[in-house]
Amino acid sequence: QVQLVETGGGLVQAGGSLRLSCAGSGRTLARAVMAWFRQVPGKEREFVAAMRWPLTTTYADSVKDRFTISREYQRNKVYLQMNSLKPEDTAVYSCAVDLGGEIRTHASAYVYWGQGTQVTVSS
Repeated sequence: QVQLVETGGGLVQAGGSLRLSCAGSGRTLARAVMAWFRQVPGKEREFVAAMRWPLTTTYADSVKDRFTISREYQRNKVYLQMNSLKPEDTAVYSCAVDLGGEIRTHASAYVYWGQGTQVTVSS
């Protein structure tokens, strides 16, 4: 069983930055895909970014060039650096793990999920 815990959410003004962290435990995740998704009430969960060994990344078009995903493989951690934040980035952000080898962007591929952290961007 894998446990994921996110930290780093909060309230920020438009144009500001936040860094989210997610720590995994329970098994080594070096060969797994780790990703960030976000969700607002009444909408489906949305893919944000994912990363697999060693440096392959995929981003949603809406966050490309503003967000950066990174990992510390030995520590089972994944990060999301969010710059130039916009009010439409407001959501609950969750990290997730897909035990498959390739990056997939649909939420159903991910078997482990954190509880999420709220990010609110004020205009």
